[in-house]
Amino acid sequence: MAKERGRKLIAQNRKARHDWSVLDTYEAGVVLTGTEVKSLRQGRASLGEAFATLDDGEVWLRNVHIPEYKEGTWTNHEPRRSRKLLLNRGEIERLVGKTKESGLSLVPLSLYFSDGKAKVEIALARGKRKQDKRRDMAERDAQREMQRAIGRARKGMRT
Repeated sequence: MAKERGRKLIAQNRKARHDWSVLDTYEAGVVLTGTEVKSLRQGRASLGEAFATLDDGEVWLRNVHIPEYKEGTWTNHEPRRSRKLLLNRGEIERLVGKTKESGLSLVPLSLYFSDGKAKVEIALARGKRKQDKRRDMAERDAQREMQRAIGRARKGMRT
């Protein structure tokens, strides 16, 4: 069997960038069982309520829903179990320092296969307040309106 190349997206947390200000991102490997990998290969996972925690110098991914593998037997996995993330010692120590000192959180942004290995992109993030969300939406709307005006000007239409 030929080795897979590239990046195949499995699940994405679309609300993460809306609810959180992303300061830094990290790519981490995920420790999985066989039936979890098979279920992920079918493109079945949800990051909606997921988060990451630091416990005793290890990073854990919690509340990710990977449904049971349909063809699995009694060896099937538990859908919402905690999964260990694989990061370098330096990255873990940096995350421990940042989360302790400034009250930042670890939020998973996406789950994907990279060259056949399951990876998760986690972000060091700060929660947004309502006014921050409103400001971001206003900026996006203004940017979209400017792009429309530029497009109309290029086509020779009046504004």
